[in-house]
Amino acid sequence: MTESLNSASPTPATRSPLVTRSLLLRFISMLGASTSFYLLLSVVPDYATAGNGGGGSAGLATGTLMLATAAGELATPALVNRYGYRVVLAAGLGLLGAPALALSLSRNLWWIVAVCLLRGLGFAFTVVAGGALTASLIPAERRGEGLALVGIVGGVPSLVALPLGVWLAAHGGYGVVFTAGAVAALAAILSVPGLPDRIRASGRPVGIAEGLRTAGLRRPAVVFAATAVAAGIVVTFLPLAVPASATGLVTAALFVQPATATVARWLAGRRGDRHGPDALVLPGLLLSAAGTLLMVLTSTPVVVVVAVGVFGIGFGVAQNATLTLMYARVPAAGYGTVSALWNFAYDAGMGAGAVAFGWLAAGTGYPWAFALTGTAMLTAVVPAWLDRRAAARAKDSEAHAPESACAPLPLRDNLDHA
Repeated sequence: MTESLNSASPTPATRSPLVTRSLLLRFISMLGASTSFYLLLSVVPDYATAGNGGGGSAGLATGTLMLATAAGELATPALVNRYGYRVVLAAGLGLLGAPALALSLSRNLWWIVAVCLLRGLGFAFTVVAGGALTASLIPAERRGEGLALVGIVGGVPSLVALPLGVWLAAHGGYGVVFTAGAVAALAAILSVPGLPDRIRASGRPVGIAEGLRTAGLRRPAVVFAATAVAAGIVVTFLPLAVPASATGLVTAALFVQPATATVARWLAGRRGDRHGPDALVLPGLLLSAAGTLLMVLTSTPVVVVVAVGVFGIGFGVAQNATLTLMYARVPAAGYGTVSALWNFAYDAGMGAGAVAFGWLAAGTGYPWAFALTGTAMLTAVVPAWLDRRAAARAKDSEAHAPESACAPLPLRDNLDHA
C-alpha cells in the first residue's frame, strides 16, 4: 500500500511541522528559477516568430527548451550523487539566468535555439535536484499537502510571470523581459548555501533504468506526460491562435490556466492525503483532454477562457496525484529518480507537444490541431486505467494478508515491473 494509505493519519497534536527553515530557503530558489522560466516561456516563441516567421519557429524554440530540459533531467540524479544538491542547484540557476541576457544579441533562430538549449539544461538541474531535496524536507504523512504547498509556491510565478512576460514585452520590449528573467534566477543563487547539501536517505536507491522498467512509476508518468503536451501548446500557441485583436484575452487566459491549476493542485493534495491519490489520476487526465478539445473554438473569447480553466483544473489534479503517487512507491533513496522521471514526463510532453503542434497547425489550422491533440491525449486513459487496477489489486492483497504477517508489503513492491 502507498505510504499515504498505509499509515493512519496522525492526530493534529502529533503532526510533523510542514514548513521549516530549509523548506523556506528552498522556496526562494524555487521562486527564482520559476520566475525566470515563466517570464520568458511565452515571450521567446513570439520573439523567434517575429524574427524568423512562422509557427514552426515558435514550436522549435519551446520544443528545444523543453526537450533539453527533459534530457538534462535524466542526468541530474547522477550529478547530485557526485556533487550534492547545492552545486547542482547553483549551476542550474546560473545556466537558467545568464543565457537569458544573450537573447537580445541576435534574433537568428539558431542563436535562440542555442540559448533555449542552455536554459533548458539549467532548468533541468533546478527542478530535479530541487524536487528531490524538497520531497526529503516534507514529512511522509503530509506528502500530498506538502507537495500541494510546493505547487502553490511554484505556481505563483506561472500565475504572475507568464502573463506579465507577455505584457512587459508589449509595453517595455523584449530586452526588459530577458533582463528580468536573468536577474530572478541569478539572485536566487544567494539562497543555495543555506540548503542541505546531502540528506541521508532510507531504503535502496532506484536508478533511472529501473524506474523506467517499473510499471508503477512508468504509468503515472505517461499519463502526466499526456496532460503536459497540452500545457506546452497553451503557452506557446494560444497567443498565436486567437485573433490579433484579442491581446487582453490571451493575458486573461494565461492567468486563468495557472490559477486554476494551482488551486486544483492544492485541493487534490489535501484529498489525496485522506483518500489516496490513485483515484485522482484518471479524472485529471479527462478534464485536461476536455479543456484541450474546447480550445477548438479559438474565435470565441468566453469559450477560450473556460477551456483553459477546465484544462488548468485537470492539469493541477494530474500534477499532484501523479507526483504524490510516484513518491509513495519508492523509498526515500529513490526520490531523485522519481523527481527526474516526473519532470522528464512534464518537459518531454511540453516539448514534443509544442514541436508537433507547430507543424500540425501549419497544415490543418489551429482548430483542427487542438481537436487532434485532445483526441490523442485520451489514449493515456489506458495506462491510467491499468494503474488503477494494479493499485486496487495491491490493496486487496494487503487486506487479505494473514494476520501473522509482520507488516503489509508497500504498494511499490506489489506493482508489476512489466
